[in-house]
Amino acid sequence: MRDRGRLQGKRVLVTAAGQGIGRAAVLAMAAEGAEVWATDVDASLLAAYAGAERVHAARLDVLDKAAIFAAVAAMPGIDVLFNCAGVVHNGAILDATDDDLAFALHLNVRAQFWAIQAALPRMLANDDGRGGQGRGSIVNMASVCSSLKGLPSRCVYGTSKAAVVGLTKSVAADYVTRGIRCNAIAPGTVDTPSLAERINAYDDPVAARAAFVARQPMGRLAQAEEIVPVVVYLASDESQFATGQVFSVDGGMTI
Repeated sequence: MRDRGRLQGKRVLVTAAGQGIGRAAVLAMAAEGAEVWATDVDASLLAAYAGAERVHAARLDVLDKAAIFAAVAAMPGIDVLFNCAGVVHNGAILDATDDDLAFALHLNVRAQFWAIQAALPRMLANDDGRGGQGRGSIVNMASVCSSLKGLPSRCVYGTSKAAVVGLTKSVAADYVTRGIRCNAIAPGTVDTPSLAERINAYDDPVAARAAFVARQPMGRLAQAEEIVPVVVYLASDESQFATGQVFSVDGGMTI
């Protein structure tokens, strides 16, 4: 692992870091010199970080507001927050229940809301490098399925991710003059363990996977490692003039 990189000296918190995009982001940011606090509700997934340089693994349930605030308070400081935790519901609006909607909004939106509330005061207290205060980058996990594009059988999911876009732009607008940047990434379909679980729940997993591939204009699914370069960019000072934006990494779905 290199001694120096684009994120040298930055302290990063990542949620849902046990697998998929979260894990790929942790490894990429640590490789760029960041000290990364990798969290996940499933502590067993964090065992893979044993011995990893600059990675501090800890269980965190993002549905627990007090736990989020405690996790942020326990860090020596925070420069970057990557809100990666989320859930995908299948079905149109007539298939959705009140509980489906409530859970999606809780995990996909309110957990990000709480994490931002916890991180912002500490980011606002950071030295901005110019004799003032305020420095930090917040990266929220949105989706191409949001206010960007409607997809079949994703009503609850798309609604919650559209809310993430709104949250992102609101935080960006409120803190644009105070050194805080807030952006979102909007992936297309990514070949992660989470996707595999959802595919295997179908009656015909082979047909289900083929359908996911077919809706990608490139004719293939993304790999997590193809998404995280954008996360690293947004975490780094290279993106310091970018805020309130949604960065689509969708294989052409929104062309």
